Amino acid sequence: MMTRPVIDFKNFSFQYHAQSGPTLRNINLTVYEGEKIVIIGASGSGKSTLVHCINGLIPFSYTGEIKGSLQICGLETQNASIFQLSKLVGTVLQDTDSQFIGMTVAEDIAFALENDCVEHRELQNRTRHAAQIVNIEDLLSCAPHELSGGQKQRVSLAGVMVDNVPIFLFDEPLANLDPATGKQTIELIEQIKQQTKSTIIIIEHRLEDVLYRDADRIILIEEGRIIADLHPDELLSSNLLTLSGIREPLYITALKYADCRITSRMHPQHIENIAVDDLCIEKVRKWFSGIIEQKPVLRNEPILTVKNISFGYTGEETTLDDVSFTVCRGEMLSIVGKNGAGKSTMSKLICGFEKQSRGSIYFGGELFDGYTIKERSRHIGYVMQNPNHMISKSMIFDEVALCLVSQKIPHDQIRERVYKTLKICGLYEFRNWPISALSFGQKKRVTIASVLVQEPDVIILDEPTAGQDFRHYTEIMKFIHGLNQHGVTIIIITHDMHLMLEYTPRSLVFSDGRLIADTTAIDALINEDLIGKANLKKTSLFSLAEKCGIDPENFIRKFIEYDRQARN
Repeated sequence: MMTRPVIDFKNFSFQYHAQSGPTLRNINLTVYEGEKIVIIGASGSGKSTLVHCINGLIPFSYTGEIKGSLQICGLETQNASIFQLSKLVGTVLQDTDSQFIGMTVAEDIAFALENDCVEHRELQNRTRHAAQIVNIEDLLSCAPHELSGGQKQRVSLAGVMVDNVPIFLFDEPLANLDPATGKQTIELIEQIKQQTKSTIIIIEHRLEDVLYRDADRIILIEEGRIIADLHPDELLSSNLLTLSGIREPLYITALKYADCRITSRMHPQHIENIAVDDLCIEKVRKWFSGIIEQKPVLRNEPILTVKNISFGYTGEETTLDDVSFTVCRGEMLSIVGKNGAGKSTMSKLICGFEKQSRGSIYFGGELFDGYTIKERSRHIGYVMQNPNHMISKSMIFDEVALCLVSQKIPHDQIRERVYKTLKICGLYEFRNWPISALSFGQKKRVTIASVLVQEPDVIILDEPTAGQDFRHYTEIMKFIHGLNQHGVTIIIITHDMHLMLEYTPRSLVFSDGRLIADTTAIDALINEDLIGKANLKKTSLFSLAEKCGIDPENFIRKFIEYDRQARN
């Protein structure tokens, strides 16, 4: 039975005042009460603008020309106030840190109630109830910024839930979470949907992870237009994702490589439920046996050595405990593990941003401990996870050129190097834009460009592809891989298991401040013990291999080889 519409776009278009053409074009979309909708599209497709129209940031924060109609719960948004819309739509941002208001979790959750002058006892009860629903009642006295990524997300969600809004918007909720915490977040969103009967809107690049739990529809946006509004089984049975530059679930890609025909009757939304017949299994086996693997290049010249490193941000805690490893010149490796495991802290110690309490770091065989941050930066470039922590200029060109200007490099050479880097990072068309006009993912690419332009010996990238669509992910990783092929050593801190598999033959696995494994990326994702300890996630390729009676380790390795060649 059809429920009532809660979001209703009719012939809706929107053009920012600063743009020469509309960002959204003739949108017709109805979302019904209790639905879970996933919105996908390449960067710049208009999906964020669509969401800003729903939660009222357009036209109240971002001005422009609106044509057509948008009603939220029967209220025409052009005639509503931002306050009225805030009572209907709650938004959980990708960057949770920018959403916190209170000094404690309890204060942050209760913020909306305080603004509504809710009586103190009721305020306490509703705050505690919201915290219980998302399982953070033991954290009410903690400071939000001290929490893990998954805990922060729960705080943001509780702060929205406490106001009893009927619609929840999640802006890339998985971008900064480890794989296991991402699964828990999708579980939590589904739990909230079932308990509150609310309408859920999710924007996310990691489609396979979002589809861990059922979605009612997927809305695919391209160049400001809706080009698909389909059930997940129908969309995954088409080629629309590939044509739009969106990453398909890996098991779907593998089946297509094997020339298997995907139909909605197979129920391809979940690897656990997909119906793979005998003919398809035979095709997968034949495809698998025909893949010829290339021999890996062995690296054995140490460039970076970490010996018995321990560190704590205070004297009472230990963030890293007796960590030792060696990175060889020309390697490309990943550092993986749960949120809060010490991955980013380890990179800060290498760069000199923090000083270890015990142990030593060597670069090129020389003791690195006495080097200043500036001296280390000549050899090691570091791209932080949060781009807002790195940006210091207002214009894109100036930000990327900053380090070259400080080195007094001639202006013509600066322009040439900056433009070359911006093209590689997909930012050339924005070269004269202010950084404030960029999305979170675009800001991320600016910070990567500002480090890549320096051509360091070693580059450490903390979540380089977070918030990136598949096309820009591929462009950036292809460039980074190309640097590695020319001898640059690459260290990537990541929660992206496909990135880990495809580009980093070796992985350092961290858990609770300790290095618990130094192994191949494939082994890390098929080892049940490591998966559990480090909050990793078994790849869907493993499950597909088991369905087809193929050794999972060999299947994953050959898939990665074939996929890399097919896309390059």
